[in-house]
Amino acid sequence: MSSTITAIATASGVSSISIIRVSGEDALNIAKKITKKDNIKPRVTYLSSLYNRDNHLIDQAIVIYFKSPKSFTGEDIVEFQCHGGFIVAQEILETAIYHGARLAEAGEFSKRAFLNGKIDLTKAEAIAKLIETKSVDGAKILAKQLKGELKDFIDKSREALLKAIAYSEVMIDYAEEDIPSDILENILSQLDNLILQIENILKASYRRKGLIEGFKVAIIGKPNVGKSSLLNALLSYDRAIVSSIAGTTRDTIEEQIRVGSHIIRLVDTAGIREAGDIIEQIGVERSMESIKDADVIIALFDRSSIFNREDKKIIEILEKSTNKEIVVALNKSDLREKFNKKELLKYNPIEISTKSNFKPLTDRLEEIFNSVGSSEELMLISTRQIDAVLKTKEAILEAKEPLLNGELEFFSYHLQDAVKAISSISKPYDSEEILDKMFGEFCLGK
Repeated sequence: MSSTITAIATASGVSSISIIRVSGEDALNIAKKITKKDNIKPRVTYLSSLYNRDNHLIDQAIVIYFKSPKSFTGEDIVEFQCHGGFIVAQEILETAIYHGARLAEAGEFSKRAFLNGKIDLTKAEAIAKLIETKSVDGAKILAKQLKGELKDFIDKSREALLKAIAYSEVMIDYAEEDIPSDILENILSQLDNLILQIENILKASYRRKGLIEGFKVAIIGKPNVGKSSLLNALLSYDRAIVSSIAGTTRDTIEEQIRVGSHIIRLVDTAGIREAGDIIEQIGVERSMESIKDADVIIALFDRSSIFNREDKKIIEILEKSTNKEIVVALNKSDLREKFNKKELLKYNPIEISTKSNFKPLTDRLEEIFNSVGSSEELMLISTRQIDAVLKTKEAILEAKEPLLNGELEFFSYHLQDAVKAISSISKPYDSEEILDKMFGEFCLGK
């Protein structure tokens, strides 16, 4: 890590300010060359002229120097906060490279912060996810992880596992001595308690992942109930083709919209019925896949038409979707009611009109998303973290049988696997290749 790196740390495009970050042992010298200043003090804000390789003025910008180790990466860092836009920021970047820096790889600033002990992997992943989060509640969860909430759980779990291993080693080494008879019960109790905590965290993580990634909401119904009209109404523009011909939508259409403080992925599906041709059949199959992937299902029925077997088919789908949040909406409330909603009463159906009033639907959705976000449960924010916790649980379960059979060497072996798995969430034992793969998911400048 002896090289000095640089990158633009703000998103590309027109903006008020762009930030160029330089990190490494030569960062201060590069800043002095660009600013023509001999004395730049740490943590002092300077308004300075910046000059390119030909000594031509680039911009007047804010310059801040963070001296090692009191910086994000733990190295010397200089930040140039210039006027926004691509050209000025790019010229400062190229000038820093001319004076000896190299362009940072994706995630390299955060990787250096990790390797220098400034952050652990839970904080590193929280930084990456905070950039992408789809809700205010998601941002709050990630802020807690930045403060070390998940790391605290990992450390306590690791300590409990190591304590159980220590008990096991004592029992192996001093088998002839008088060892308290309740040690076995204490170990089992600790492991059972840890498994229960792990299961609760996994359930919360699966249930609340939409706060980070965005909830996926599928609109389903038979043809011509107004699914595409609802999509267009929620988007406030005509994204989907709407006609009176049944089966107009042949494929799924996905768009993002904001509901309250949440960004959701809204999927308009093809009408579900007995397909008339191969293309329509494929569309119906994709609709069924969207239902499986969805966190929330909006089941749309036509209030102005008579209940029929195609409506019955939609109800059968809802009855099988026990792990989904379901919102049943009766569309076309502006027309005379012909629909028998008796079989839908258990879903507390709401009446809407895609032409005049669909606020009851958005209110119901916001209520669902807010209820998920209101929980204070700890959660995992990445597939990597979930996989590690699943491996930990599996190793603990494998360790319990040899413990009960008195096979303490095998018990310790499996429990060491559990320690490695749980520890990998915050600080893996192994290899730079794993780190390169993980940090490569970051954007430049982070």
